[in-house]
Amino acid sequence: MSLIDLRSDTVTRPTAAMRAAMAAAEVGDDQYGEDPTTNALQRRCAELLGKEAAIWLPSGTMANQVALRVLTRPGDEVVAARECHAAWHEAGGSAANAGVQIVEVGSGGVFDVDELDAAIKPSGLPVFPPTTLLQIENTHNRAGGVVVPQAVVERVCARARERGLKTYLDGARLWNAAVASGRPEAELAAPFDLVGVAFSKGLGAPGGSLLAGPRALIAAADRHRRMLGGAMRQNGIFAAAALHALDRHRERLAEDHHHARRLGEALAGCPGVELDLATVQTNIVVFRLAPGAPDAATLVARARERGVLIVAFGPRTVRAVTHLDVSAAQAEQAAVVLRELLGA
Repeated sequence: MSLIDLRSDTVTRPTAAMRAAMAAAEVGDDQYGEDPTTNALQRRCAELLGKEAAIWLPSGTMANQVALRVLTRPGDEVVAARECHAAWHEAGGSAANAGVQIVEVGSGGVFDVDELDAAIKPSGLPVFPPTTLLQIENTHNRAGGVVVPQAVVERVCARARERGLKTYLDGARLWNAAVASGRPEAELAAPFDLVGVAFSKGLGAPGGSLLAGPRALIAAADRHRRMLGGAMRQNGIFAAAALHALDRHRERLAEDHHHARRLGEALAGCPGVELDLATVQTNIVVFRLAPGAPDAATLVARARERGVLIVAFGPRTVRAVTHLDVSAAQAEQAAVVLRELLGA
């Protein structure tokens, strides 16, 4: 049985053309700054994101953790959207690696100026941790891949600067946000001190993420990357995959968004599903199972038996993600299977 894998956009396999690019990559020792393909990727992404410099890292989690170590000190507090990746999906790394605590605000992946103001701890009271960083995740994974409106981003980041906070964009899926919003990545990244992006999600590369920002912050990020064991050697093999993906896989993200929308529309019509279609903006569909429907673990198990792989995001919450390795026909078939399992 051929499986339709909707667990994540990280499950993609390199295309034949990407493998060829990786095999042909010119390489050197990246710890000495001598890997030409990695250097080319860093220059290209710095330009794409409108920043002075950039540095490659093995994973999005490490990019987020390094950003925290660069922009905060142990004991600081970070304001982020509710159910953000840094708080929910990084194995407690924010506390263990950076020594910070995260205050989650807002709903649906978004918060505004008043919620930021309410979350910032009063200064001058020694019992409170200092609030030093604002973090935004765009697109927001657990909210269903929603794109944070740029007007909101600009307002919140402007207030953060007024209040003396640094700003970080967890843009692991920023490529999706750019395609969905019609805004270039540099515009989406402009309000932030540092921005992180991933190559292993929507772009389909086998690994790698990147931080971009001012040269001084990127130099600090390089030190923390080394401390965490993330500095590589002949890294051009990974960088070649990322460059190939930037050239060939960015525009096609609109196809993934279309497939997710069709899947979302099919599921929204099921009596056992609670899904606000306004949240289906990119390649992620997160839906709740209504009372009377199977719980998430049961639905995941039954779907697997029918050849469809999805993920339980909670006792009654499920996520499905479209990507490079899911065709329109496969997305339609997954919708048929899930509707049948949910009694529609």
